[in-house]
Amino acid sequence: MNTLIKVIEAEEILTIIPLLTKLNSKTPLELLKERVLEISKNTNYECVGIYIDEKLVGISGLWYSTRHYIGKSVEPDHVIIDESIRGQGLGKQFFNWIDNHIKSKGCEAIELNTYASNPKSHKFYYNEGYNIYGFHFLKVLREDKKFY
Repeated sequence: MNTLIKVIEAEEILTIIPLLTKLNSKTPLELLKERVLEISKNTNYECVGIYIDEKLVGISGLWYSTRHYIGKSVEPDHVIIDESIRGQGLGKQFFNWIDNHIKSKGCEAIELNTYASNPKSHKFYYNEGYNIYGFHFLKVLREDKKFY
């Protein structure tokens, strides 16, 4: 098994769609593609992928910012490892790579959100040294009030 972790270049960003649709099953596909293309143009964003034998099996967006309370930080976003290969230590390997990658860019901290309904992710992040410091609130401003 040949494993590679790398930054996904902007011209290849739509390759994340099959994995992303597993997280965003309610978002219409064309809207999801449109949003991903728009996101990929942000200078404070990059997407990393984990590949096994050249097949993309995991992704994480990385949002870079500087916060007054912690300094330069990154927020992993839309993190997913293909269900068929979970439990093999790839998540740990992926986040070790991310830690080293963002440290090389001068980041001092990682902040992330995970859905309250996903206790397996909570356990993973606890085991990786993350702590809960607050709650994430969301207010949908669209008239339909839908979360997608």
